[in-house]
Amino acid sequence: MTSPAPDSAWPRSSRVAIRRVLVANRGEIAVRIVRACHDLGIEAIVAFSEADRDSLAVRLADRAVCIGPPQSAGSYLNRDAILAAATALGCDAVHPGYGFLAENADFSAACAAEGITFIGPRPDAISAMGNKVEARRIALELGVPCIPGSPQPVGPDEAVRVADEVGYPVMLKAAAGGGGRGMRLARDAAELVEILGSASAEAAAAFGNGAMYVERYVGRARHIEVQVVFDTHGNGISLGDRDCTIQRRFQKLIEEAPSALPPATRHAMAAEALKLCRHVGYTGVGTVEFLYDQDRREFYFIEMNTRLQVEHPVTELTTGLDLVELQLRVAAGERLPLTQEQVPTLGHAIEFRINAEDPAQGFRPSAGTLARWTPPSGPGVRVDTHCYQGYRVPPYYDSLLAKVIVWGADRASAYARARRALAEMEVEGMATSLPFHRWILDNDDFIAGQTSTGWTEQHWGKGS
Repeated sequence: MTSPAPDSAWPRSSRVAIRRVLVANRGEIAVRIVRACHDLGIEAIVAFSEADRDSLAVRLADRAVCIGPPQSAGSYLNRDAILAAATALGCDAVHPGYGFLAENADFSAACAAEGITFIGPRPDAISAMGNKVEARRIALELGVPCIPGSPQPVGPDEAVRVADEVGYPVMLKAAAGGGGRGMRLARDAAELVEILGSASAEAAAAFGNGAMYVERYVGRARHIEVQVVFDTHGNGISLGDRDCTIQRRFQKLIEEAPSALPPATRHAMAAEALKLCRHVGYTGVGTVEFLYDQDRREFYFIEMNTRLQVEHPVTELTTGLDLVELQLRVAAGERLPLTQEQVPTLGHAIEFRINAEDPAQGFRPSAGTLARWTPPSGPGVRVDTHCYQGYRVPPYYDSLLAKVIVWGADRASAYARARRALAEMEVEGMATSLPFHRWILDNDDFIAGQTSTGWTEQHWGKGS
């Protein structure tokens, strides 16, 4: 049995009332958006930095425009340059992808002011849920379980006071970001004060906002997220959940869907996610994230990502839906084509993030030119990438080279297919995370689902 391809719930003859999209991002997600636009007959224009002139997204685009230097602050985070390009080229929509300006309420508002559709939530919803502190406040008001922590952004003195109150260890988190950037674990007050500045600086560089907050650290936790989508007519559905527990330094490495939590817990999480989104009048695709405490058997809301997620392909393969198409159609004002009861559940999917990192050297970043690039293929295998043989990977951005996503009728068959796919993949010219992924597929804890968010640091490279 082969994997279901992401498909449309609309008739293929049904065209979108958006004709030209500026893709304001890079890497594999830019490629993904370009392809979705072309499937729908939409012209795709890629905004690129000088470092990405030879990127696959630029090659595939109908047109491309340089918006600035390699550094993100002058290009992919440069709101004025992106809006100027969109206006000059007559774009009626901007797709921000993920990261960069995807959760920037000011950018969403600026697009609206120029009469350009922002492929994402309205500015007020981003402000409410994209800011982690504000999202916590709303969740608490609605009675959604939250981890004890600070009710607002904190400086050093307030951070220590809150940490003393909730108990160490604690997590520092960026109020305006996600993807693990700006996150730090502090075991005592001295460490908390020491790392606050660097965490804030990292958050400011990634999201343009260095505000931080504090939460109690949950030790044996599983990271579970619920995929939601809402149209502009008040209709909203959950597309299931994903287990994103395998991480390193709070950066996700592997994701799978559905999670193995008890059905009652999964349904409760989905209900809380939909309740939050309805309260703020959310529109578009979004992800509500929870931690599941394996000792207490309780879940806690931690944040919402008001955008598409890196790991969206596992949801596509287990529902047969195209999430980028959903984004585009919802942004164009169309109604969702199915109800909650009609959302399909199709087998099991796993995603492996292939990063330009050397696991044998503490996941040290790697750089170079791809002398050999042979991704896997065959039944049940999908590869989302911006790479090609001979591509020189720029050193300015995140290390993601590709996502290898496999699908099977059940978890065991998906794991077997993953072993085959990762064994087939060949990369030369730089170190990658492939050895880690191949190792973990033979690890008894991983196979049995006996892991936690801190598991990788405890086991990788220690002979277990």
